[in-house]
Amino acid sequence: MDISPLAGKPAPKEMLVDLSRLEKEYFERRPDLDHPTQRVSFGTSGHRGSPFDGSFTEAHIFAITQAICDYRRAQATNGPLYMGKDTHALSGPAQCTALEVLAANDVETIIQRDEGFTPTPVISRAILVHNRSRSDRLADGIVITPSHNPPEDGGFKYNPTNGGPADTDVTQWIEERANDLLRNGNAGVKRMTFKRAINAERTHQEDLVLPYVNDLRNVVDMDAIRAAGLALAVDPLGGAAVHYWEPINATYGLDIAVVNPRVDPTFSFMTVDHDGAIRMDCSSPYAMARLVGLKDRYRVAFANDPDSDRHGIVNPAAGLMNPNHYLSVAILYLLTHRPDWPVEAAVGKTLVSSGMIDRVVRKLERRLSEVPVGFKWFSPGLFDGSYCFGGEESAGVSCGATAAYGRPTRTDRS
Repeated sequence: MDISPLAGKPAPKEMLVDLSRLEKEYFERRPDLDHPTQRVSFGTSGHRGSPFDGSFTEAHIFAITQAICDYRRAQATNGPLYMGKDTHALSGPAQCTALEVLAANDVETIIQRDEGFTPTPVISRAILVHNRSRSDRLADGIVITPSHNPPEDGGFKYNPTNGGPADTDVTQWIEERANDLLRNGNAGVKRMTFKRAINAERTHQEDLVLPYVNDLRNVVDMDAIRAAGLALAVDPLGGAAVHYWEPINATYGLDIAVVNPRVDPTFSFMTVDHDGAIRMDCSSPYAMARLVGLKDRYRVAFANDPDSDRHGIVNPAAGLMNPNHYLSVAILYLLTHRPDWPVEAAVGKTLVSSGMIDRVVRKLERRLSEVPVGFKWFSPGLFDGSYCFGGEESAGVSCGATAAYGRPTRTDRS
């Protein structure tokens, strides 16, 4: 792998994306469907792309959102849809576009109030809490994020009623329907103006922060963290978790230092990744160079990607930890400290994750399940309780919850 001479260094000004041009391209560019890269395409976690290459435009979001509305009707999903966005420049415009379609389709939609940002785990939790003990009016969600991708990218993910990323059968249905709509010039898309949509009776702006923060005590031993008295720090990398850490400190009496509270859609505070791109990859030592530079000031420092479903952990001894090392230690600890977890529940890992995980699981005489790359493969098992843990090589983790939910749930991947 070639390493850029800029890797690990502050991003120079000439690298920063032109936000005005980016937004103009989002609204004005029309995808050319003769080019496969400009069609709707769901990868391991949603549709991603950039207006600069015609792969993420307003036309795409109109089509995908209408396809989701059509899918909801086909599945008789008629509860609220929770919609969150991260801090990428295109996430705000895409949320406005999606809301125009959702409101026109009479979908009850819940967004964070005051134009706030919402991490992926928060949307997952909201869906699960609403659906607990229900058999009708089930909720689902949309998360607008390209994850750790560069500032000029946008992304759009659908989470069905199990709270996790949609599986391939769902995404294929949405993808095919959206591309059909695009081929017909989006003539089949229902929409209204944003002003009408944001003021619609079935559009709700709520606080999603404190319900999530208050519920953390049900899956994390916050008392143990406080009692340890460790010097802790976090760098949100300018992402959606930025406004969650102070409420966490206040609620649980912690003193986690937020070393970078900035939100900047150009992500100008980042150090350049290995290939010379600005990328908020919390598992890259180059993108994490600033936090690694603080390793001797804190016992543990950590970061999240922009939608906060992946983590990077820094400590004085290792610098940036290898995600596979963390997964192995976490599995060992959790399997020996969660007595309520069913003994038959499997530990999930992706096929490119470390063999150390296999050895830990074998030593504890538990069942291992290996899946393809992509967190969506863990979701069904975490939801129905056949998995107690799911971890991937790119530093995403989810585990079974406590009795607060009554079954293992995908409540937090950070």
